[in-house]
Amino acid sequence: MGSKPGLDTTRSLLSEMGDPQEDLKYIHVGGTNGKGSVSLIIANILTKAGYKVGRYTSPHLTSYCERFTVDNEPVTPEELKNYLDLTEKCIQKMLAKGLPHPTEFEVLTAVAFQFFRDKGVDFAVLEVGMGGIFDSTNVIIPLVSVITSVSFDHTQYLGETIEEIAFNKAGIIKTGVPVVTGLMDERAIAVIRAEAEIKNSPLLVSQSVKVEQVRSQGLHGQTVRFNGAMNTEEELEFSLAGMYQLENLATALTALSVLKDEFNISRAALRDGLCSLTLNGRMQVLNENPLVIADVAHNAEGARALACSLKTLLPRQSNVMVIGIVDDKDAHSILALLGGLTKACIITRPEGERSSKWEKAADVFRNLFPDIFILVEADIHQAMDKGLDLLDESDYLLVTGSFYVLKKACQFQFNN
Repeated sequence: MGSKPGLDTTRSLLSEMGDPQEDLKYIHVGGTNGKGSVSLIIANILTKAGYKVGRYTSPHLTSYCERFTVDNEPVTPEELKNYLDLTEKCIQKMLAKGLPHPTEFEVLTAVAFQFFRDKGVDFAVLEVGMGGIFDSTNVIIPLVSVITSVSFDHTQYLGETIEEIAFNKAGIIKTGVPVVTGLMDERAIAVIRAEAEIKNSPLLVSQSVKVEQVRSQGLHGQTVRFNGAMNTEEELEFSLAGMYQLENLATALTALSVLKDEFNISRAALRDGLCSLTLNGRMQVLNENPLVIADVAHNAEGARALACSLKTLLPRQSNVMVIGIVDDKDAHSILALLGGLTKACIITRPEGERSSKWEKAADVFRNLFPDIFILVEADIHQAMDKGLDLLDESDYLLVTGSFYVLKKACQFQFNN
């Protein structure tokens, strides 16, 4: 497939399809980390409020169908095939006109628009694939733009500095459309604020909503209370574990508060929306006994959030870590943040073409933690088997580093 930068190819494909992106109400969610959680929280609350809600996310863990949901139900394989066949016919018309072939992500984004229009959704929550300004989802005028966080990731495409990355992500800001940001570096906020002023877009920072944890429910969530936007003094059950999810919740609630004139959300919808969230690949319990936790932490910010959550939720337990990191990620930072929590590390190979140098992570780990036991095992399932063999009774297995590792980990057969 092609890879021409810009939005022209996406627009050409959508034009051939009859512009299915038109006339829908969108919530556009970008950012380095937290997009998946914020998108899920917003979509689930709106669904519980009685609206039909589409959600488009990426990447997937086990199936492309995961990327397209309506009211939390994924597109069926048969439906997806039909949409891809329809899109392919439009691509052939483009090629006949001498236009470039769309990328995979451009094709999938077009499918999402068509799927949501056909389903007649009331709202569509779109997660940016990468960056913002040239992302295929950036062909819409949303009700609100959300930038969850800005940190170092995809630097070869988005820039080498926080300011450059923030400018790219601020590309989803549209004239007059409110923009909500999560907690982030002041340098990033300054860039986003400047872009919002140019576009005459009201800027709200999630700090205006105070979310506090009342008590932890361990790996199964937490009880929270919040004030500010969507104000309630009630204690509510929030089924996503990890302290970092409190910031994602604040961001999602701020975005919803901006749109309070667009919909009605009852206390019951808020309660039901927060207690029924499941997000694969984020502090996901794959097995209870022995305890196996999977998390996609694939950059420094994600690794830092994961490390903090593990220290808080499992402070007296050691882990054996199975980790695979693709070539273009910052292995040193990821391993430095997670390695200190482990008694043994198994370096494995993520699936895909971006892992030709996967074994270099072992050298990085040895230099960082020369006294911690390390193994190298290319096969992810064999790496997990070896990790399970190393567990003592109170230990847990942590599988992390990449979506490509977790995809295989989710297929592992446990013999309890």
